[in-house]
Amino acid sequence: MSMVDELKDLGANVDEAMQRFMNNTALYEKMLKKLPNMMKGSQVMDAIEAGNIEGAIETAHTLKGVLGNLSITPLYEAYTDIVALLRQNDADKAKSILAESFPIEEKVIACIEKYQ
Repeated sequence: MSMVDELKDLGANVDEAMQRFMNNTALYEKMLKKLPNMMKGSQVMDAIEAGNIEGAIETAHTLKGVLGNLSITPLYEAYTDIVALLRQNDADKAKSILAESFPIEEKVIACIEKYQ
């Protein structure tokens, strides 16, 4: 099984991503391999808990864009909701969705790191 197959099993829309990456699997995998460091360094939860909502929005919005481009659908949808909730000043609900997304995030990161 390949990284792309495993990501598909985790809910990534790999077919959509491959269209975006002009069916260049090597380029897609190269971009995927940058994701773990971004996710680990995102600190969205820390920013929310520190009251830095603007910083949390900025970081979550960046991740949302990257996840969308890579078609990591479950995390893209979670970060879309998180950004919207933070903009509506609903930090508690945003933290709840963020916490719910951590297990998926960990699986995606582990999958990608396995192939590095």
